[in-house]
Amino acid sequence: MGSPATITYGPIFIGMTFNILLYGIMITQTYLYFDSFKRDKLWIKLFVILLFLCDTLNSAFDISFVYIPLVNNFGNINALSYASWIFSTDPAMTAIIACMVQTFFAWRVKVLSGSWILVLCIVSCSVCQCLGGLATSIACRIIPEFIYFQKFEVVVIIWLSCSAAADMFITISLVWHLRKHKTGLIGTDDMVNRVIKLTVQTGMITTVCAIVDLVLFLVTPAGLHLIFNLPLSKLYTNSLMSTLNSRRVFLSSQQQYQHQHQHLNSPPRLVRFGASGSGSGSGGGSESRMWTDGSGSGISSGMWMEGSESYGIFSSHVKNVSHPPTAESSYDEIGLENVGGRECPPRSLV
Repeated sequence: MGSPATITYGPIFIGMTFNILLYGIMITQTYLYFDSFKRDKLWIKLFVILLFLCDTLNSAFDISFVYIPLVNNFGNINALSYASWIFSTDPAMTAIIACMVQTFFAWRVKVLSGSWILVLCIVSCSVCQCLGGLATSIACRIIPEFIYFQKFEVVVIIWLSCSAAADMFITISLVWHLRKHKTGLIGTDDMVNRVIKLTVQTGMITTVCAIVDLVLFLVTPAGLHLIFNLPLSKLYTNSLMSTLNSRRVFLSSQQQYQHQHQHLNSPPRLVRFGASGSGSGSGGGSESRMWTDGSGSGISSGMWMEGSESYGIFSSHVKNVSHPPTAESSYDEIGLENVGGRECPPRSLV
């Protein structure tokens, strides 16, 4: 067996490095939030401030319990074998921060689904993991030797397993109900898919980290689990802040999408181009017709070609059919309406 520095403080140092790195990201996320969402509700702003203060306090404690044995007690091997009271604050801080974030997401699930049953499941798991984290902190004071931490594995199992369960409930609930909100419109569904992707990514990160932390704690008496345990609180706060700040991206995408399609509200005009062959009456040539907006910007909203078998829309998708438009042709097939024997531009491209 290696020295206490290798067994315990090696993983602690790596975990603390990730913790501080994620704290720097949290600072950036907090700044972006207050810079971009000045009109958010007051309670959300206060909640973000509280999370940031908890993150700051957690980082200060982490730096302290590494500095004291490695610098103040340099050369004292016994100091590396015992957890100080400052170290004991980490499980409690992590559990409290996780409970706050999970409760916020439980509220989000309630707003989206209206289901109190889902909220009850999430909050129950979250409270259990919080109590497990507090019990772990108390156990660290009762049994401070790092190599004997597995003696209180029961409370650690409750803490981390309930934390992972709450994260899984949140992720599955949000994804399930977001999928039900798909409308079939390309622009709307694209935004919903982005929200689903972000939800899965942020939820899976905390879930996987908690599970790996628990497995390593159970299978080895060394401190490898601390590599994943110490950054866990920052993963929770950053997952919530990335969710709040992602609204900037979605809003920007929506505005860009609306700008690209605002020409549909302008009076359309039909232009003909590319005529070839022996003439329009011969039927041997081809002619392309393009609907443009009235501004003359040259952006087409729809096109079909005579003399060929290709019809479609110049938009975010193109549909091809094997027959020319007729009075019975449907809008879904060719993107054009045939009214009274004349071609009309499509009402919408999404």
